[in-house]
Order: sequence, then structure tokens, then C-alpha cells
Amino acid sequence: MTQNAAPETLRDEERGPGPDEGPADGDGGPADGDGGPADGDGGPPGGDDGPRPRRARRLLKWSAAALALLMIGAAGAGYLYYRQLNGNIKKEALNLGDNKVAEPTPNAAGQTPLNILLIGSDARDSEENQQLGGARETFGSTPLADVQMLVHLSADRTNMSVISMPRDTLVEIPKCTDPDDGTVYPASRGRAMTNQSLGHGGPGCTVATWQELTGIHIDHFVMVDFAGVVAMADAVGGVPVCVDANIHSRDGQGHGSGLKLEKGTHPVKGEQALQWLRTRYGFEDGSDLARARAQHMYMNSMVRQLRENATLSNPGKLRGLAEKATEALTVDPGLDTVKKLYDLSNELRKVEPERITMTTMPNRYVGARVEPTEDAEKLFRLVREDIALDGRDAAPPKAVEKPPADPSAADADIAVQVVNGTRTDALAPARGRAGTVSGLLKEKGFTGATADTGGALSEKRTSVRYPSADLEGDARRVAGVLGIPAGQVKRSTEVSGVTLVVGADWREGTRYEAPERDDTTPESAKALNGADDGACMRVDPAFTW
Repeated sequence: MTQNAAPETLRDEERGPGPDEGPADGDGGPADGDGGPADGDGGPPGGDDGPRPRRARRLLKWSAAALALLMIGAAGAGYLYYRQLNGNIKKEALNLGDNKVAEPTPNAAGQTPLNILLIGSDARDSEENQQLGGARETFGSTPLADVQMLVHLSADRTNMSVISMPRDTLVEIPKCTDPDDGTVYPASRGRAMTNQSLGHGGPGCTVATWQELTGIHIDHFVMVDFAGVVAMADAVGGVPVCVDANIHSRDGQGHGSGLKLEKGTHPVKGEQALQWLRTRYGFEDGSDLARARAQHMYMNSMVRQLRENATLSNPGKLRGLAEKATEALTVDPGLDTVKKLYDLSNELRKVEPERITMTTMPNRYVGARVEPTEDAEKLFRLVREDIALDGRDAAPPKAVEKPPADPSAADADIAVQVVNGTRTDALAPARGRAGTVSGLLKEKGFTGATADTGGALSEKRTSVRYPSADLEGDARRVAGVLGIPAGQVKRSTEVSGVTLVVGADWREGTRYEAPERDDTTPESAKALNGADDGACMRVDPAFTW
């Protein structure tokens, strides 16, 4: 199966219609709930438990969180005087985890990047949210972070990168502590779906989960719910979208969003805009990947419309929009006033659409779920190092690594486990590599180096891993002696001590040759440029008219 092909277990044709795309909509039955056992344990959806729950609803939230930021800015400085708007905004702690990620080093001009995590919650904590979300029996239940997008604003404010993560991504959720009542949520046993992180104390645990996975310092979060999605989508005023043929998203069994458009480019708003964001039946192969591309096109087009200020010049509309936007938001304390949100939106608006790049975290299927690939780690590294995903930046100066908080021990006191990771899809593991490299370390004074002969891994690139901050200095020392780049020194909860994994790039010899640096955005990230006004969704011939 190719990376972009949707497995049969994920196709709604076999699971039955989603609640927002067919007759099951609004029935409030168990099939509408995400919080049941089928989703809670990371196992496969559907099967005997009924149709796949509510996958399409998260699509609206994908755009609404970003739209909330843009709308607040568009409301204008005049509304900074409406103090009651501040009372609408809900606040929660930024990071509920124990581990902190160091802030990025300022550039030569003293500027630092800005990272904002946008979260779409499926909370049913109000009558309006319950009506929109269905599943009456889940009213007031633990919400899920069904939409997660990281917005990276470059230090010099010239470009913006966006990474969205599928809700079914399997990750390790760290231990989180609720600051309100002191409840401790233990770290997940193994991997769990990333959307469950919101139920471990709030959005601050989703932030902690992202930081653990990516190593990216997150400055703020913005979370929006069902009601906010609908209110703000209706207030857009019209966003141009394109289809390459007539489309009617409805099949013989009533499945589909109901979207009906003629071939070409048309502005959509209100209910029709929601239909566009929800449509899966009729777009390309009918998968969520196709639907995500439609969302990317919509978001980019919306940003262009807002920058042109074509529909947001009426003070009355702006006031209502500001009220709806603030009522829909939950933010960290760093964004808890309209002025702070306005200032943030001004920073975001400095970026021209042609310097905005939207991507999806590269992933591969694990049963019915997905996991990050090596390309995902590359994408995270580019963001960590503030490298524009559109490839238009000049070659960055060599990064100056911050010294670790805990310096390394003496070489002879550093215990290093060496693992053979040279196996590839085409080649068996290179025999004796763990023993050869551990012997090389001993020759260099690391007398505590040992070879792990228990089995062979499959790693494309050699790396040094360490489990906790107090061993970072030791890991860096080992890497430095062998000539392994600092970017290949990684923190990992999968190891118990400093571990050198000899990858397929070092199958022979006693000298490591560092690979040539590659700062291009992986093709698997499916990058879409914000200025691409010629993008058009391909219509499935079975849904044309």
C-alpha cells in the first residue's frame, strides 16, 4: 500500500455513513460517539461496534481555529475598547506536562519564531454544541482534540508554515497534571490516539504531547468548539473554491454532505461553506486525504479574501464577528485578552499568502491508525530550525547549539549501549556492527560501551538517543566524538540510557560520514502554497451531474 492510499478499513462505504454525511445524522445513537472503547484503546474502528463515528465533523474545526485568529485581527483596533469581549474568552494553562522544551535561540536581529497550536474540540458542553455534534448520550463527556494544527511564524515574520496532524495518529501521551484540581493523568501505556490528549487535563496536555513528539517549543494554543466553527464559517462572507466538474455530494443511499456546485470557481458561504469543508463523497478517491486537500484550498482562499478586506468593512458585522469569535475560543494566559489576540493577528498578517505553506504530517498506516514517518521528523526539524517550507529562504547560517543543562560526565563514566540498526527492506543487517562500533568507542575512551546483540533494528540514519535531560550532555559527547551531527541526537522514551543506533548509512568502516544536509520539504507532506489560486478539486465521475 502506498502512503497516500486509504486502507479499506478506513473507507466509510464499508463502515456505513458518517453522522454528518447521511441519514444517520442527528440520530444521537452510539455510532455518533468518539469516546467509546473502539476509539479509546487505539484499536481499529467500526467492525461489530457500528459505523465509524463523526470523522467529518472535525473538518470544520480544522479551519475554524485558524479563522478565529484571523477574524479577531480583522475586527480592527476599534474593538479593543470593548472590554466585555475579554470576558468571553476562556483561559487554560499552556503546558500540563513535566518536561519543557527550550525556546529557540534568537536570530542575529534578536528575533525568535512563534509557534501556535490550533485545536478543534468536539466538546458537547452546551446545548448548541450538543445539537451540532449529535450523540446525546455523550453530553458533557470528555472532549477529544479532533483537529490539531501547528502554525509556525518565522523569526523574521516573512513566512509561515502549518503542520496538521491526523486525529488517529498514534503517539505517547506524557504524564499531565490538571492545575485546577491537581489530578494526575499518567502517561499512556504505549501509544494512544493523539486526540485523546485533550481529555488528560485539557489543551495543555495536547501541547505537552506535541512538544514531546516534535521537540518544538510551543508559545500559545487556541482552541475552538462546534458552535464557534459554525458561527465563524457563516461570517466569512464568501470564499472562492474550485471544482473541475459539476459535483453533487450525495449517493443513492443518501451519503454525502449535499454540496452541489457547477464546474469552475464559485464563492461559498454559510451552509455551503460547511458542506465544502465536510465533503468526502465526490472529491477524488473519497478519502480523508482528499477532503484535507479541499480544506487546504479553502483556508488559503479565505486568507486571501480576508487580506483583501472585501467583506469585513461593516462595523456592525465586525462587532458581531468579534463577539462570536471570542465566545468560541479557549486560549492560554498569554492570549487571554482581545488586545493580545489582536497583536498576534497583526504578526500573522505580516506574511504574504505566497509565503504561507500548509502541510500534513507525513504518516503511514498502522492497521486503521497512522504513525509519523521519518519524513515527519524531517518536517519537525525544519520547523525547529526555522527553515521556510517553501524553500525560498537563503541558506541559513550554521546553527549554534545551546549547551545542555547538565554537562557530560567523563568519557569513561558514560554508559553507552550500541544497537545494530542496519537492516533495510532490501538488505539483511550488517553482521557485527554493534560490536565493531562499541569497540571503536572503547578505543576512544568510552570503556562503558557495550554491544546489544539481542536483535537488529531498521534505521535509515545513525542516531544517538537518550531518555532524560540529565543524559543529554552524555549523548552529545558520544555523537561529537564519532562525528554524528547534533541533529541526529534525539530524546526518546524508548531507551533507558544513552543508546547509539548504528543505521543503514553506516554499514561498514570505523568512520561515520555525515549525510549531506537536506532542507527541502518532503513531498509526502503534500505542501500547498497560500497564493495558489489555481488549485481545483478533482471530482469523482460517480458524483457529477
